[in-house]
Amino acid sequence: MFLANDGNYREMRYFTAWSPARYVEDYYLPRIIKNITGQTVVPIGDAVISTIDTCIGVELCEELFTPNSPHISMGLDGVEIFTNSSGSHHELRKLHRRIDVIKEAMMKVYISYKSGGVYLYSNQQGCDGDRLYYDGCALIAINGQIIAQGSQFSLNNVEVITATIDIDDVRSHRRMSSRAMQAVNASPYRRIEAPIALSSEEKNFNSHFSPTKPINEHYNTPEQEIALVLKFEQLFSFGPACWLWDYLRRSKTSGYFLPLSGGVDSCATAVIVHSMCRLVAEAASNGDTQVIMDARKIVGEKEDSDYIPTDPKEFA
Repeated sequence: MFLANDGNYREMRYFTAWSPARYVEDYYLPRIIKNITGQTVVPIGDAVISTIDTCIGVELCEELFTPNSPHISMGLDGVEIFTNSSGSHHELRKLHRRIDVIKEAMMKVYISYKSGGVYLYSNQQGCDGDRLYYDGCALIAINGQIIAQGSQFSLNNVEVITATIDIDDVRSHRRMSSRAMQAVNASPYRRIEAPIALSSEEKNFNSHFSPTKPINEHYNTPEQEIALVLKFEQLFSFGPACWLWDYLRRSKTSGYFLPLSGGVDSCATAVIVHSMCRLVAEAASNGDTQVIMDARKIVGEKEDSDYIPTDPKEFA
């Protein structure tokens, strides 16, 4: 619905935004899919998915940051769970902005409530083959409170976070007359009916299950975001070092050529390479098989080698 088209993004060069809002049309499937599913057409457009126990709406990346985000109108039409698959690159302190807009989307702001609901935010992780690095940090929020947060920087290819929620908490949050007056006048979305349930009746009445409690969101300092820091005997690895490693392993090259002039620029670059080597050694020492396999390829070892890069100086 809304495309990122400033700064590092030029989405309108390649894509056309979907318009108008709440418009759905039939998409005719190619023969190869039709033969498998038995369908001729599928609905495509600005719709929501209705399950037996709840209703799900989708925001995509930039739509969260726009003034009139789709979650506002979807929430007024009864959507209770919102998903956002995002490609938000790393900038210093950008995580603050992401968390603020997610909390603002779901919570009490100033003297009025907004939509309430469950917000599932998933962000890309790794480099894009160019100059940008996507720093992950998936989030789950309910009614403006963060209940799960992933790592902001990681060498993992995949990271999964989970939380247990009670959908009645959303319904209770929305019980106010002023919201109801707006909801009754909201234009409806087309609901795609899915005959499935996200929850089981068995767990609904199981006293051993309870909602995940809110947490205090974690932020890194600017210094931690820039460089790898040893703090409280734990290794914290951040932006540039992660970008270097992801670029190196995906380009399948055997290293970097690092010219040293003695100036601050080359010195800072050398420190970042050092941070990357420490990061790899730490992950390998913790048994990260993907990092170990990538490291073996980079240094010219065979996959069945017993080489493990546990010493950052040796790896460098």
